[in-house]
Formats: sequence, C-alpha cells, structure tokens
Amino acid sequence: MDSIWESKERSLKRRIRLDRSSEELGQQGYRRVICNDPQANAPFNYRGNSISTTKYNLFTFLPKGLFEQFRRVANVYFLFVAILSLAPFSAVQSVTNIFPLVLVLSISLSKEAFEDWRRFKNDRKINSSFVEVLEGDTWVQTTWSKLVVGSIVKIKSKEYFPADMLLLSSSNDEGLCYIETSNLDGESNLKTRRALENTWKYATPYEARNFRGEIHCEHPNDLLYTFTGNLVMDEETFPISTEQILLRQGCSLQNTSWIIGIVTFTGHETKVMMNALNVPSKRSRLDKKIDILIYFLFGMLFVMSMIGGISCVLFINPQLWYLELQIDTGDIFSASPKAMVGVLMTLSLITLYNTIIPVSLYVSIEIIKFFQSTQFINKDLNMYHEETNMGAQARTSNLNDELGQVEYIFSDKTGTLTQNVMEFCMCSIGGIIYGSSLSDDQRSDTYGMRIPSEQLHVNRPKCEFYEKGFNFCDQRLMGGAWRNEENPEVCKEFFRCLAVCHSALPDEESTSKEINYQVSSPDEAALVVAAKNLGFFFHRRTTTSVIVRESHVQGLGSIQDVEYKILNVLEFSSSRKRQSVICAHPSGQLILYCKGADTAIYQRLEDNKSPIAVATWNHLRKFASEGLRTLCVAYRFLDFSMYQSWNAMFQEARSSLTDREQRIHQVAELIEEQLILLGCVAIEDKLQDGVPTCIHTLLQAGIKIWVLTGDKMETAINVGYAACGLIDANRRQLVISSDTKGDSTEVEIKDWVKQNLVFYLEDGKEHRITNGNNTTLVIDGKCLEYALESDLHESFFELSCQCFSVICCRVTPLQKAQVTTLIRYNARKVTLSIGDGANDVSMIQAAHIGVAVRGQEGMQAVMASDFAISQFRFLTDLLLVHGRLSYVRISKVVTYFFYKNILLTLTQFWFTLFCGYSSTNFYDDWYQSLYNVLFTSLPVFAIGIFDQDVSPKISKQCPQLYKTGIENLYFRWQLLGRWLFFSIFQSFIIFYFSILTGFSGKRLGKILGQWDVGTLAFSSVVIAVNFRLLIGNSFLTLWHFASILGSFVVWIIFLIFYTSIYSIWDFEENVYGQLLVPISTLDFWFILCLSPVAVLAADLAFEGFQRIFMPYDYQIIQDEELSPTGRNDQQLSKGLRAWLLQPS
Repeated sequence: MDSIWESKERSLKRRIRLDRSSEELGQQGYRRVICNDPQANAPFNYRGNSISTTKYNLFTFLPKGLFEQFRRVANVYFLFVAILSLAPFSAVQSVTNIFPLVLVLSISLSKEAFEDWRRFKNDRKINSSFVEVLEGDTWVQTTWSKLVVGSIVKIKSKEYFPADMLLLSSSNDEGLCYIETSNLDGESNLKTRRALENTWKYATPYEARNFRGEIHCEHPNDLLYTFTGNLVMDEETFPISTEQILLRQGCSLQNTSWIIGIVTFTGHETKVMMNALNVPSKRSRLDKKIDILIYFLFGMLFVMSMIGGISCVLFINPQLWYLELQIDTGDIFSASPKAMVGVLMTLSLITLYNTIIPVSLYVSIEIIKFFQSTQFINKDLNMYHEETNMGAQARTSNLNDELGQVEYIFSDKTGTLTQNVMEFCMCSIGGIIYGSSLSDDQRSDTYGMRIPSEQLHVNRPKCEFYEKGFNFCDQRLMGGAWRNEENPEVCKEFFRCLAVCHSALPDEESTSKEINYQVSSPDEAALVVAAKNLGFFFHRRTTTSVIVRESHVQGLGSIQDVEYKILNVLEFSSSRKRQSVICAHPSGQLILYCKGADTAIYQRLEDNKSPIAVATWNHLRKFASEGLRTLCVAYRFLDFSMYQSWNAMFQEARSSLTDREQRIHQVAELIEEQLILLGCVAIEDKLQDGVPTCIHTLLQAGIKIWVLTGDKMETAINVGYAACGLIDANRRQLVISSDTKGDSTEVEIKDWVKQNLVFYLEDGKEHRITNGNNTTLVIDGKCLEYALESDLHESFFELSCQCFSVICCRVTPLQKAQVTTLIRYNARKVTLSIGDGANDVSMIQAAHIGVAVRGQEGMQAVMASDFAISQFRFLTDLLLVHGRLSYVRISKVVTYFFYKNILLTLTQFWFTLFCGYSSTNFYDDWYQSLYNVLFTSLPVFAIGIFDQDVSPKISKQCPQLYKTGIENLYFRWQLLGRWLFFSIFQSFIIFYFSILTGFSGKRLGKILGQWDVGTLAFSSVVIAVNFRLLIGNSFLTLWHFASILGSFVVWIIFLIFYTSIYSIWDFEENVYGQLLVPISTLDFWFILCLSPVAVLAADLAFEGFQRIFMPYDYQIIQDEELSPTGRNDQQLSKGLRAWLLQPS
C-alpha cells in the first residue's frame, strides 16, 4: 500500500506545477529574441507558426492507427486467429475471420480519420488567417503560418493574436489595451494589458521600423499565468511580466482600435499549444474488468481447445483405417506422431471457437456510451441552468458507467457549494463590529438544522443601499457618519485601503455610481463597491495611479478627487495569501496598504497583542462561525529613504531571469512587516440553491462527502452545518488544528498530530461499535501536511475511513490532490472531485472522475474536467440518474455479450465431442462471422440505450438504489458465473434437441444432414439469445421489440438469400439449396420452437424464483409501482423510502 501511495504521490507532484520551477531557467539559460530582425533569429532554429493538431498524416495514419487499435487485447487476439485461419489446418475459411476484423477496424479507423480530417480543416483555416507584418515602413498582410519570431505585427480590434507577443504600443495614449480571454479560460469580462512606458512611442510604421532591442525570457512552457523575461533596449533592462504578454488564439483584442507587438513564441511553442495535451486519460473500472473478462475467455478458449486436442489424440488410432486419415490430407492429421496431432488440433479448434470472444464488443460499448453522453446527459433539461443558459456537458464518454459507482466525493467550497457571488455585509474597524449579524436563534437553528439552510442567508435583511456586492446596513458608517465614530482616522484609512489596494479596472472612466468594474475575483469587486458606498469612490485608473473620489475632505458633504500614485504592487498568490500596494498620497506621504488572510496578516503586525488585534481576532471567529469569508486590512507609513533602498532590491528581483517569483516574494517580506491593523471585512458567499437537499440525497445513496477548502476552520465548520448534515449537533467532532499548539515548533506539531491520529483511531473503533458511523473529522492544512507524510498517511487514511464525513480547511491545491490520491489508491473506491476554479484542477485530474462547476472562476476547471455542470445540485441527476442507469446498462450489455457468445461457442464444442473430437464445423463459417455483427447486434443497443429499471424520479426519491453500483451488484463474478452456468446448460439443450432432429428425420424418409442440423441449432441460438432480453430487460419499449424481431428477420432473410445463391466461397457446396429439405419437415419446425422455449423456461423460472424470494430493491419498487392499489407518487415515495432506509 505504501509503495503505491508514495509512487503516485511522487508522480502527482511532478505533474502538478503550481509554481514555475525556479531552477529550470538557470540550468537551461534563457531564450533570446532579437526584435525587428527575423533573419538574425534564424540561427536559433525557432519553430514556425504553422500548427497541426492532427494525430496522423498521410504516411502515419495506417501504421499509427493500427497500432492504436491493436493496443486492445481483443483485437490482438482476432489478428492472431485471422493469421491462424490462413494455415492449412484451420477449421474455418480465412475470409470469415478476416472480414469481421477488417470491418471493426475499418469502422474505428474511419471514425479516427473523420475526426482527424475535421482537425486538419480547422488547422488549415487557422494557418491561412491573415495578419499585418511590418516590412520596411509599411504593413504587409501575410498568413499566420509565415509569421516568425522577432517580427513586428499589428492587430486590429476584434482580431485574435496569431502568436505569443510582447505588447509595444496601442491606440491608447498610455499603452493600454483590452483583451477577451473567453476561449482561453472562459471568462467573459475584459482584461487589460499595458505596454512598458518606454515602448509607447513605437506607434507608427516609421517609428516601429527603428525599434531595436532584445527579449531575454523563459523557454517555452505551458504556464498560462506566469511569464519571466526582460526587454533589453538602449543598454537598459526592463522587466516583462504577464501584463505585457498577449497569448495566441485564446485571446482577442477588444475596445481598442489597434496594438503593435513583437512575436516571442510561435506555433507549438506558444503557451496555448503547449497546454493542448496535458489532460490525463482515464478508463472506468468496468472497462478494466472487461479486460479481465476477456482474459478469462482466453483461458476458457484455450481449455476447450486443449480438451479437444487431447481427446483427438486419445481417439485416433492407425487401426481406424476407415477414417482415411492419410488420404488427401498428407501427414497433417495422420495418426502419428500423436503430439503433433494434438498441437495441430488445438490450433485448429482455436480458429473454430474464436467466436467465444465478441469482435464487436468494444465498438458496441463505444457507440452506446457516445449516445448516452450526447443524447441523454448533454440534453437533460433537469440539469439545465436558465440563468447561465447552460446545460450539462459530458466532455468524455469513457466514464459514463463510472458515474454510477462513486463512493467518495471531494468538493471545493467557494463557487462549488456556494454561489461565489460575494456581498460585503459586515466589518470590524478599530475593534468595533459594524453591520447586521445573525441572531442567536438564527445561528442555533442553523446548527441544529431546524430550518432549511437556504433560508439562513435569506434571513439577512437587505438594506436600503443594497446593490450587487454590497448588503451592508449600519447607520454609524453610512452617509459619512463614520466621521463621528470614536476612531475616524482608522475608519478613513480602512476605506482608503479598500479603494486603493486592488487590481480592479472600471469599464470606462465615469463618475456615475452605476459604474462596473472588471475584477479578477468576486470578493475584490465586493470590497471596491463597499468603498464606493462608504464614500471612497474609485472611478479611474491610469498606468501609474488610481483616482478616488473621497467625500470626507474639506468639511462634511464635500467631495474631491484624490490621486494616489501607485509605486509598487505586490500581487496576491496562493502562497502569499495577501496583496499589498505601495502608494504616494498627494501630501507626499508613502503608505503601504495590505489586505489578506488573517494568518498572513497577524504574523506581520507590529503588535498582534494590542486591544484592537485581540478584539478583531474574536470578531474574525464570530464572522467565520456565521459562514462568512474574512480578510484582514492593515497599513503602515514608509520612510522615503528606506523605501528607496527596498525598491532597488525589488527592481532587481523583478529583472531576474531566474527564481523571479521567489525573489519577489522574499523582497516583499522585507517591507510587509510592522503593519498596523485597521480591522477586517466579512463577505457573504451564499450556498447555491438546492445544495443541502443534494448532499442529503447523496449521503443517503451511500456516498461519502469530503469538503476541501482554503477557508478558515470556523467557516468550513459552519458550511458543514449548513450543508445538510455533514456536521450536526448529534454528531461527534474530531478536530485537529494547529491553532491549539500556538508557537510550537514543527517537530512538536508533527508529534502532536501523530498522537491525535493514534488516539482518535483507537478511540474511534470503540465509539463506532457503540454509536455507529457518526463522527466528523475536521483538520487544517498545517496538520494535514504532516498527516500526509509517509509515516502518518496510513493512520490518517484509516481514521478518515471511520468517519461519516471529513472537512479539510486551509488546504493548498496540492494538498487537495494529495488527499484525493490517498483515498483513490488506498481505499480503491471510485472517487469524484468537483470544483470550479484553477486551484481545483489538480484535484479534478487526480480523481477517477473530475466534475467542474461553471462559475465565476473561469474555464480552467472545465477544460480539465470529464463532466461540467452549472450547479452543484445537478450532481443528483448526474450520479443517481445518468450514472446509475449507465452503469446498469453497460453491465447488462457486457454480461449479455458474455452469455450469447459462450452459448454459441459451446454448441460447437458439444459437436466437437460428438463427431470424434474433430474440428468439423457445426455451423457455416459465415453464420458465425455475422453472429455478432448482424444477427444479435440490435438488441445490444436496445439494452445499452433504452433499458431502465426505475424512472429517474424514483431514482432520486429512493437514493439507496445507487448502492447497487457502489457494491457492483450488476457485474460481480458470481453473476457472471450464473450466466456461464445457464450458457452451458442451454447450449447443451439446443445441441441435444437439434441432433435428435437429425436422427428422427429417418422416419419420414427425409434425412437432415450436418448442415441442416447446424442451421437448426444456429436458428435456435439466434431466437433464444434475442428473446432472452424480454426476460432480462426491466423496461420494454417499441425499440426493444423492433430490435429483437428485426434481428430474427435479418437472419431469415440472410438465410434464404445465402442458401439460394451459389457462392465462390462455398467450395464444398455446404449450404447451397440446403434450406429446402429441413423446412419441409415437421420435426424442424417443432424443434425450432421447442428449443428456445425450453432454454428460456429455465431462465424464466430462475428469474421468478429470485424475484419472489431474493428480490433486488428495484424489483420491489417495480412491484409497488404496478400494485393494483394504485398509490400515488407521494405515497409510493414515502413508503419505499421508509422501507429502503430501514437498517439492514
């Protein structure tokens, strides 16, 4: 177990690159781009700008396509049999084995060719797009494919960028441009890019042709949101970041007339193209079990062939002269040497029994899964979200059945369980709480779940100043009343920080209160809107300053625009957990404003034991207990000389080509200290509609739900209460938090975590015996870091498996993925991860199934997911309806294939034993070859597409039905054993009855020959296996009857046609005119009716016995639905749920 977990963890860490490798650039040097001189870049052999997303070309299609097809074990087997059938000892004609294989491969390759042709046409369209390139002092149009590194290009409004480019200038006087990145990350809001101030002047062809410089930057990589480089111009070095980079194809120019840029990366070296192949492939557990089943059939085939070969050796003898073993056969089947006879007979029988493995199994399953995805999941109106005008999206069809076997769900909180629509509702300034709080009764009702948790947020009243992002009610602050508070200066600096410390951008310069902001996150918008409503209206941004309309200056009621010159911005990151802005007030005072997580701010305070700090800490816990997101706000005044020396180090770090991010963080630490705490804000992120009901239903279905969030422990616990029973007052809580250890060392915290894990593990076993599984584990990121180490992860795994639910708070994206991986490879259960943001991508890819919630965080999660939905509540339909039905249908399809192919092959096996252990055919070769392709194919699709044991409504009303998938009741080896038993029994019945018909024909003077009896047996098999569906199907439609009758009609038409025309392949005239004799005898028709009835009677008897004495849950529900008492749906639902939920 340890080796598996550790190897997976190592591979996970290699795959998840949350920060750019700091050593990579230093080890490999840097990329050098000579600007405005493409010929000078030729020695570097940079790739061209032509792209190709196709898998094949004209020369590689056949070899590479065949290689992909023969990676499947079954196809290798069929190729082996086809080669064997070419040998002189083959029992069948080679064409009958080659034709089905060629047909299946042709279908698969045609599908591949069609998809690749569409990719080729799309590539050709993109490569032939036009762009303006500077040649001399004029703009010349050329195709994208001819663009080279170092070229200067001009992009106009609405056009996409043809390559990764460095922005030089734009139609905006300050080098500003707006871009849309919806094709890259799904975000529709516009983003800004700014050129370096030193390149603004290169705005005309005449000026641009004189531009000279070099770009020293990182080598091509797939990190979309980071860029490290410098522009060397006139012997000066200017740092380049993502603010100056425009990415190929995923971005388009908007609200800007034109821009001029320099090509830095082209073609497959662009960041978008390097992200094209990063999503790992996944296979369902059912697919893997099918491989095991194929191996079992291999073994069964080999055993049957060995039995025939050994029996043949024991049977033949030189004294059997009348068999003429040496006439017209050479020495191939002579009576000696016997060892050779056995080997050749075994190989001959392998070609004869090849039908035991269905050639069309994989193709049929692929078609069924594709239909399920495109027609059922993607078009389900129950998963359509009207507000976003989006339905569910199955991005892969490989995992449909896996949705019906999920036992663990790992969920993000913000944007997944919640709406990610932030509202500023409370704050603490100078140790005083402002805003409306929940009453004690409301809070206790939330914890005790006496009211629906969706109503929790409805109870918070909307104030008269309400607008999107702002739901704050407190007359002590509104309308400038804060000036009369005890600490007005603290209030002023608090609001200034909200108005200045951000990266928001107004849609347009305006003084209107209706202004909209382009922001990177919803909580940032809420803070800017709050500042606006509290008298600090940010309404304009330039490249070097922000303008805030403040209403406190020059007396009450007066307003004035105050320009804050932005000197430095220390960006927010998941590791820093804070953002800082250094600005200059018009008075000349330098101020650092900082906002961030409490853990990041408190350890940098000048005095974290001050009355304000202590009071604010208590307020933080109070806000978190109400489920609110919190941020701390702080500031400090800076000495000018100290700032100058720090800024020199900062600029040096910004210009570094190695370890740039790390160096910037280290330098930021030097100035983000001795902060003065102003207070904190509380932002409400409401639960999505239907989340509590959805979670309650999923818990009843036997699914364990873990919440992995970066929020504080109190916030996470509150959401656990609100989210319908993950935590409740009657459930035991195990809390492992590093906060309780204060200033302990790393070693002490690890020892403490180990002691807790061991103690809770032993105590939990006793508690579980007496109280059942009613424990919730809550652990923070610091303790989780130690719990996931190699010497403790097994104890953590065992403890978590004993718990009803687990909540991990303060976790990083990597920890989310590590927890998911731990459960996936140790519990060996199907896991599902669901999230909405880029920080959830690693978790989504680590689970068996990744589900993305389309929300406010862009499309990064969607692009990495297997399924996408718009609301968390749609998981109920995705899992309990589509997942469960897909699992049931695919399981029935596979077992049906297993049954019908063994049944056919065993009749041939009995004939082998009957006819002297020879490899004589019982059926014509074409009958066997077309058995799976034509005569029994339609019912397979009827099962896989239309079968339904209970209605979708009942599936959701009785969620315990889902446990059949978790327990894998429909694809157990015991079930396959039962199908095998009936296949053996029924094959013998059909064979025995058919052989009797051959003997009984003597009485009528019409003797049925070998091919007559074989045709009778084959017809009986076709009827039996097709009509077997009427017994095994739970939901019969017109399509079921049409497929069954249609298959039999196809067989009859083929039989009449095939026996009526002389074929060049019918060398021995086996079947030409063969149908005339048997159809004229009464015994033929009698056995044709009797054999299927006899074999199906056994199935019917067993199904009836099982349904009466050992019924499945769905069978009880079916009986209840068909009950003559005629109970309505509400009564039915209540009664069934009461029965299903009773203790087993």
